Amino acid sequence: MASYRIFISSVEREFSQQRRALRQYLQGDALFGRLFEVLPSEDVPASDVGADDLRLEEAERCDVYVGLFGEEYGSEDAEGVSPTEREFDQATESGSHRLIFVKGAAELRHPKMQALIDRAQSGLIRKRFSTPDELIAALYAALVGYLDVTKRIRWGRSTPRYVTARAWTILIPSG
Repeated sequence: MASYRIFISSVEREFSQQRRALRQYLQGDALFGRLFEVLPSEDVPASDVGADDLRLEEAERCDVYVGLFGEEYGSEDAEGVSPTEREFDQATESGSHRLIFVKGAAELRHPKMQALIDRAQSGLIRKRFSTPDELIAALYAALVGYLDVTKRIRWGRSTPRYVTARAWTILIPSG
């Protein structure tokens, strides 16, 4: 049973391959598959809840927000704001741990996406990537950092309450 919820946010048409690669990696990894649940908005059957509302609910309740920011800004609502920006704002307001990964050249980027990246990087460290493999490697390092900073992973001897992977001891919360 996973302990921490991850929400992946992006312009879906720009990052469908990367989103799929991250989901497969996290679900297939022996350790991360046990620790992290990728929130399932893309796999949810049809319902009377709008997709944007569902994604905002998931952004609100996630432990880790993963933002994939590129060249496209995405479709804008009546207020001129994209779902990706709304999701980032919701995760920020909810206090989620935010990880930002940026792809593409600034000169090709939509001005509103560049403004979102600038706003995000003013309080966060972002990581650039070009390929799904680079993104997975960067996410791995960032998630280990998240587990370390939040004291959910530590160096030391393990007891039966912990799962040990290599030299790390992973704290599995009860309940």
